[in-house]
Amino acid sequence: MVDYVGSRFEQILFASWQHFSLVVQCLVIATVLAIVVAALVYRSPALTTVANSVSAIGLTIPSFALIGLLIAPFGFGVAPAVIVVVFFAVLPILRNAVVGLTSVDRAIVESARGVGLSRFQTFRRIELPMAWPVILAGVRVSAQMVMGIAAITAYVLGPGLGGFIFTGLARLGGANALESVATGIIAVVILAMVLDLLLVGLGRLTIPRGIRV
Repeated sequence: MVDYVGSRFEQILFASWQHFSLVVQCLVIATVLAIVVAALVYRSPALTTVANSVSAIGLTIPSFALIGLLIAPFGFGVAPAVIVVVFFAVLPILRNAVVGLTSVDRAIVESARGVGLSRFQTFRRIELPMAWPVILAGVRVSAQMVMGIAAITAYVLGPGLGGFIFTGLARLGGANALESVATGIIAVVILAMVLDLLLVGLGRLTIPRGIRV
């Protein structure tokens, strides 16, 4: 294992960077999309129920099957990988965003409107900051989930560490097959831990101290 990693260290680092970059960029896109959708539906109980149902049902879709379905319209490469990762990343964040926004005390919202803030200003300055800890918790859950899903995108030649896993599985029993699979799995786990630590740091920087207390 040590010899395998040592002889391919630069390749592993490059694949790890691709994997990490794919997940982080997709998380940013998913967070923006989830907050926008949550902002449109959280005031309506009916739409809130629909959003929660969609997020729950979406998680039951097998990621491998969805990747396979995207080959026909989008081919191989980065495009289907991004679509799949963003799709699954949105779901936990959307649920938490809806929960966070609906849990903001209505009395605080009415007080903000009473002092002259518009609906958008109230959302940006009051509701979103108060809901952000719950939203960020959803981002952390989503990050851990899609870190593994991103590895599966190697099936459509997506970037990242999945190539090591699929290559090893394809020639299981041959030379370095087990080492290739183990390298991909261990690297994904390490990246997931690093990303979670970064998100914890982001929470300390972005969550107001009064809300943390």
